[in-house]
Amino acid sequence: MDKKEVKERVEAYRSELLDRLDKLVAINSEMGEAEADAPFGPGPKKALLAALEMLDKDGFTTKNVDNYAGYAEMGSGEQVIGVVGHLDVVPATKEEGWDSDPYTMTEKDGVLYGRGVSDDKGAVVASMIAMKVIKDMGLPLNKRVRLIMGTNEENGSKCIEHYVEKEGNVDYGFTPDGEFPCIYGEKGIMFGKYNSKKTNIIDIKGGTAGNIVCPQVTAKVAAGSYDADKLSAYFEAQEHASVEVTVDGDVATIVVTGVAAHASTPTLGTNAISHLFVGLQAAGYEDAFVDFYCTHFGTETNGAMLNADLKDEYGDLTLNTGVISMTDGVIEGSIDIRFPVTMTADEVKAAMDGRLEDEGAVITMGTMVQDPLFFAPDSPLVTSLYEAYTEVTGDTENKPMVIGGGTYAKEIANTIAFGCAFPGNDYRIHNTNEWVKIDELLMQAEIYVHSIMKLQEL
Repeated sequence: MDKKEVKERVEAYRSELLDRLDKLVAINSEMGEAEADAPFGPGPKKALLAALEMLDKDGFTTKNVDNYAGYAEMGSGEQVIGVVGHLDVVPATKEEGWDSDPYTMTEKDGVLYGRGVSDDKGAVVASMIAMKVIKDMGLPLNKRVRLIMGTNEENGSKCIEHYVEKEGNVDYGFTPDGEFPCIYGEKGIMFGKYNSKKTNIIDIKGGTAGNIVCPQVTAKVAAGSYDADKLSAYFEAQEHASVEVTVDGDVATIVVTGVAAHASTPTLGTNAISHLFVGLQAAGYEDAFVDFYCTHFGTETNGAMLNADLKDEYGDLTLNTGVISMTDGVIEGSIDIRFPVTMTADEVKAAMDGRLEDEGAVITMGTMVQDPLFFAPDSPLVTSLYEAYTEVTGDTENKPMVIGGGTYAKEIANTIAFGCAFPGNDYRIHNTNEWVKIDELLMQAEIYVHSIMKLQEL
């Protein structure tokens, strides 16, 4: 395979890459209400149909797997190489602070902005281009190659679970929904919730998703129930959290704004929920639930207040409280824990035993659990993909890694996360002004060509 020719052929598809991504970004594929033929709502289905239509016109064999997922295939052979991306996105509105319409792809100085340009529609389109280049060059394939596209990655990956039930696993695979150079381990994930038992808070609502650090929360409390000066002083001392208060009669509405980030890297964000409660406590607000939150979560992200400050040689436990709401006087909030790859969910639960309840609230852990994923760093899958990355980029400084994020690799066998994020970049996924460089998308496609061909050799 001629490396120069691959690069030139990928570059020749620049305009087509942009056109395809523009069309997919324009489809709001947030999860919606399930319909008879749209298990995750009309948006994800629409994005899947659009992507399958593109690949069908390319001449690939395509299949829609009950509007849960779909794939395009080329080549022949008993074994299957899977490239597994997703077309659904987390919510986005311009009112949240976007500089442009999140569902209109915008280009500035070679950088694309829009929901999904990085996570994960851009990577799906780069994978399309990689398959087209392999097809155009007539490269020999002794295994079938499938670009598998799911529609529920952001809310449980039920799409790939359904795909595996219907179509089976793959023999070798990667999901372009992580980081380069490649990821050989993913922390375990455990979801939970907390419910208030006693509170004076009148109403509260905040957060966009459980796997996002809460960027804003609004609470209503009795006017005069806290020291306004102390509350202001608390937020004046915070670098990335702010507060706005309005008083209407005997009700004070408090809006706290933080910084969103992915729940797997909560230290990159500023949790508005946490700062609301810690700020209220600092301002003298007396409330059993607020006291509970401040003594069980606070502003920490390592689980230490729950006796769950756990770690192994590959990484530390992280904790995020992403969404909060109130129904019939009871507050409920989400908990997202990412735990080390050599540990089990039962070990994490055992560490927290005795710290899950007091007079203010109760925590329920394990509402959903994903076991950790781990491949030996010297396994053929890891080494092949890493070699493809280094051959294209020349980067030998960055090494394969373990991450806190959960990807499709946990849902389909013999698969690891590989790209799409290049080292050192914060693409603001799950945040406002999500971005990606056009040249990086093209390089991704180039890397994926080399990767698919290396997996043919295994």
